[in-house]
Amino acid sequence: MFRIPYTSFSYRNSIVKAQLLESFEKVIDSGNYILGSEVKLFESELAKYIGTKYAVGLSNGTCSLRLALKTLQLDVGDEIITPTNSFIASTASIVLSGYTPVLVDVDDDLNISCEKIEEAIGPNTRAIMVVHLAGRPAKMDVIMDIAEKYNLVVIEDAAQSIGSEFSQKKVGTFGAFASFSLHPLKNLHGYGDSGAIVTNSSHINEELRVTRNHGLVDRETCVQFSDNCRIDELQAGLIRVNLRQLEEWTNERRRLAHIYNEKLKDYVIVPQENAKEFHVFQTYVIRASDRDGMLNHLRANGIEANVHYKNPIHKQFALKKAKVKVMDVSNAERLASEILSLPLYPGLKVEEIDEIVESIKEYMVKHELSRPI
Repeated sequence: MFRIPYTSFSYRNSIVKAQLLESFEKVIDSGNYILGSEVKLFESELAKYIGTKYAVGLSNGTCSLRLALKTLQLDVGDEIITPTNSFIASTASIVLSGYTPVLVDVDDDLNISCEKIEEAIGPNTRAIMVVHLAGRPAKMDVIMDIAEKYNLVVIEDAAQSIGSEFSQKKVGTFGAFASFSLHPLKNLHGYGDSGAIVTNSSHINEELRVTRNHGLVDRETCVQFSDNCRIDELQAGLIRVNLRQLEEWTNERRRLAHIYNEKLKDYVIVPQENAKEFHVFQTYVIRASDRDGMLNHLRANGIEANVHYKNPIHKQFALKKAKVKVMDVSNAERLASEILSLPLYPGLKVEEIDEIVESIKEYMVKHELSRPI
């Protein structure tokens, strides 16, 4: 048990508990638990928040990506460029859809390198799957220019970045579609697994409404075999409650992250916002010298720090069983040895941040460490 946990739901839940219970009872009493009014309202409200024509509720972010990829109707073996520094779901969805991931390097901000995207484009390249990692938007102006130049589809894996913006435009509004995870660790979350796709394409919207529900157009008519990837009424209703609090929670995460940045900037590399970015800090990731030693020190002192992600996707055993291309990913490998995720959540106290900062400084002084270059 950690004195300062990596995350805590108690503060957020206390603010909305009455509304959550009201929503729960409303759905329970309705007797309608699958694809009912709460799902429709959730989809309408999410689309309005993001700024797209459509949103489709699904069972989780991974299924969202996989089903949406199939709507592109690419050929088996067609290539999709994506960063190696991500959760495995981004690459897994490409493989499971029958396409070939091309793993490329990332810049020091941990997001996909635009320079490396262009180097990886070949005759079979059909799309770029951008990952807006840890709450930071990717450089969408350059990426959209590259996509237009080479006639490529842009896909946004925005699982960790709901509410983040690039050039005052929300992520999820740039590509053909965007996938959001609504897992409990995300800034907008349910109370179990859930996810969504947002899009301006009527074709993608209509396809997903069929493929999320076994391929059924009505109870008796299946037009294509597919999975059960529906979001349920309970989750949709609970997420609607949290969506109303999202802006307040985002502002609090940003306030705490900026406090961290000011207190830590002389000791570690902190996630400062780049030009044009609105960072929502789903994960607060620093870069530290002797990362593993610092991680062990923090945890030994009751502070639950973590690493996201210690093993980039190109090092995962599963890739040995898949068709994949791996480009030069040396920067991602270097960063993987430095990144460290610190506690950050609404309800975290400034005094607790001070304690975390002092513990980091203590370790660096003891071991005569300097800020990474």
